[in-house]
Amino acid sequence: MKRRLRLRINKITLATFILDICVIVGLIVINTSSFKVFWIPTAMTTMSHKYLAYTLYSEDTVNKVMKENYIDQVNEEMNLDDIVIDGGKKKHYTNKYEKELFNKDPNNDVYKIIRIEENNYKGYLVGIYDPADVDLAVTNKLGKMGQSVNTLCKQHGGLVGINGGGFEDLDGWGNGSIPYGAIIKDGKKIWEHSGGSGQLIGFTEDHKMYLTSKKPQDAIKKGMRDAVEFGPNLIVNGKISKIHGDGGWGVAPRTVIAQRKDGVVLFLIIEGRLPGYSAGASMNDVIEILQRYKAYNAANLDGGASSTMSVNGKLYNRPSAGGSYGGRTVSNAWIVTNKKHKKAPKK
Repeated sequence: MKRRLRLRINKITLATFILDICVIVGLIVINTSSFKVFWIPTAMTTMSHKYLAYTLYSEDTVNKVMKENYIDQVNEEMNLDDIVIDGGKKKHYTNKYEKELFNKDPNNDVYKIIRIEENNYKGYLVGIYDPADVDLAVTNKLGKMGQSVNTLCKQHGGLVGINGGGFEDLDGWGNGSIPYGAIIKDGKKIWEHSGGSGQLIGFTEDHKMYLTSKKPQDAIKKGMRDAVEFGPNLIVNGKISKIHGDGGWGVAPRTVIAQRKDGVVLFLIIEGRLPGYSAGASMNDVIEILQRYKAYNAANLDGGASSTMSVNGKLYNRPSAGGSYGGRTVSNAWIVTNKKHKKAPKK
């Protein structure tokens, strides 16, 4: 009996020792500056998990880290004349990435999908050769219920689609029904709600990407055709926004939209929050990818669990949540159609 008791005590002692070691290691890790810079911005840029930052750190610490990690956006009006649309024709390449982009797939002159694989993250870049093929699809239950990117693509004839602007996501259960900020569709403001960034991301009537802080009605006067409200802007007129630290956005799944000077549109999806597969990307990571493919203007769209890509009516990427049912429901999506072969609607 004494021997059994001694063994039991030894096991308890060993378990306690191991637990103590784990606690000590944990305390050391969470107090390192690198972990703070990773953990706090990652938590604070989610809509429903900010509490994770305050669970480990004081309010003063959270505020200090966020003040040291921010983005200085390029503060100038876009020069839309810089964009000269040439139909995706390219004969001379400045680097291997451009060659990869313009080496079109057989029987597909509308878009090309390029796999992105780095040490810590994976994703996809889509090059759309004719910007006239890019449209904004909006849930037909606006204010009541969102729809998945797959569904939005199917309803609006989209070959490829990515999620667009953000929406109310209380406690992580948002269904895409209440978009943040404004939505412009076909030259008309169809939605406006509080909580937006004040930055419109969209395309003009002549298919040039337009990033502006103007009010929706003023942006429409300047030719805005379709737009959502989000950000930050990452590249404006070829100039890169300055990232301090990690920009205050942490490492996460990302969705980005961009345009080259020749009019080619780029969709970028980064997968993340998938341990052992893809952690996610920082804003610096995203900008680096965009620079490879010569993006001239670029803006961040809603990320996290909302980062979704659909191709031919099927979920194409691995979202951090909702993959089992085709991806989260969202308010809107940027989609690619093929207008050259699109049938005219029945009268």
